[in-house]
Amino acid sequence: MATNAPVAQRPRSPKEMAARAPDHPNKALEGGEALEGGVQTRSNWRETARRMWLWPVMILISLPIAGYIADVVINGVDSVGTALAGGIIAGAIIGAAGWFVLRKLVSWLWIPATTVGMAVGLAGGAALVDYGIDRGDLLLMGAVTGLGVGVLQALVLARHKIPGAFWWAVANPPAWALGWLVTSYVITANVKEQFVVFGASGAIVFGLLTLFVLAMLFRGTAPKASGTAVPAAR
Repeated sequence: MATNAPVAQRPRSPKEMAARAPDHPNKALEGGEALEGGVQTRSNWRETARRMWLWPVMILISLPIAGYIADVVINGVDSVGTALAGGIIAGAIIGAAGWFVLRKLVSWLWIPATTVGMAVGLAGGAALVDYGIDRGDLLLMGAVTGLGVGVLQALVLARHKIPGAFWWAVANPPAWALGWLVTSYVITANVKEQFVVFGASGAIVFGLLTLFVLAMLFRGTAPKASGTAVPAAR
């Protein structure tokens, strides 16, 4: 005779429960799947690292170009006005190049943040050293420029809830100062002509240093998605 009594189920073991439970909120996206809008997850770390290797390349390309174009327009940083104008020009170019690399991880706000940060930082740093070009002046000017750029870029990273965004603001002042230090020994034309930014030699060092910091910041992170999860085609 049939009964309606519930059938007792065997309790799952802890091992079975662990196997069924997702170990990450984006577990459904593992194996190369991505979030809508190009946001990458922990499982796509290799792709993120590969794209970040474009960072020093774009830095090496953009900084000399930005410095040259700004110098053609302002003919040397020798006043607050030229520093602001040169910073805006160079900052926009450098910011666009950086955003091209990070565009799937941060918003377009990276560009205006870099532009404003460089303009304000360069104007403050150059005025602080009275537009001097001695090595000590360059180090201080570079550090202040890096502070302006780093703080505003870090705010963009924080807006995307990137863990440790504060360290980007900390790392930029010494990185910018070191870039000027290297240039002062290698490409002295940038120094004598009061360029807004250091040359290719300093850009190489700066690009590699900041690449390391970026890789640490974005390692194993999953930026907030703007939409729902979309599985990749298999």
